[in-house]
Amino acid sequence: MAATHGEPPGATGRASKIRGLDPVAIPPGGAELLTASAPQYIFEAAEKPSLPVVEVPLVEATDESLSGYGCLVDDPDACEIEIVRWPARGWRPVDEDSGDEGGVVEGVFHGAWSGDVLMGRNEAVGGEYVLGWACDPQQASAARATGPRDRVLLWHMNYHPDGGQLFFPLDRTPFVVPVALPGDDLTPDKVVAFWCDGSRGLYIHPDIWHEGIFPAADEQRFQDRQGRVHARVSCDIGAEFGVYLSVPLRR
Repeated sequence: MAATHGEPPGATGRASKIRGLDPVAIPPGGAELLTASAPQYIFEAAEKPSLPVVEVPLVEATDESLSGYGCLVDDPDACEIEIVRWPARGWRPVDEDSGDEGGVVEGVFHGAWSGDVLMGRNEAVGGEYVLGWACDPQQASAARATGPRDRVLLWHMNYHPDGGQLFFPLDRTPFVVPVALPGDDLTPDKVVAFWCDGSRGLYIHPDIWHEGIFPAADEQRFQDRQGRVHARVSCDIGAEFGVYLSVPLRR
């Protein structure tokens, strides 16, 4: 669907759904978690400590189970990316024909194992990440797999307040996505992992906590489409809760 107003060069014109965004107050004590810096996404596994593990439930992705999180996608070209209008700072509203003109950006998201370390690379936004490990990071090797790759120990999650995100498998093999519903009061028990069979893509709404795509195979590629603004709100799970989330890759 074409946009109804001007777009910057390079915008695809698919971002036609608009959502309002309300200012959110910082809860008591929440300011202590705020930081002016971004998370460090590339590091040696040994830089992270050994921590207790919280098991994440694995749920088959269906139209029903994904309610509130997003939906399954048959045709990536028909998937509209929700774009959230820039929030007003006072009582005067942002004009309805403005504040949502950044459009969307797209590229290939790569998920690949390097030994015990799962790496992610998002060409759409130029990001590269350590997504997690198949074992205790103090024991993990990036040179070779020291055990089965049947889980990912997850250290970080984020959400995008500016727009939704589509992951469509170019290699039609199963994959897993850890997610949680909106709200800054994220806790480990709120996280669920969706198992997708690889025949369809996955779209998540704005504000949904997530962390890349976890391939069930050694590596996998996805068509990624998301808001060009690419605002990112992060939670360092290991630092904040003193645990890692164990995300299963096998049903």
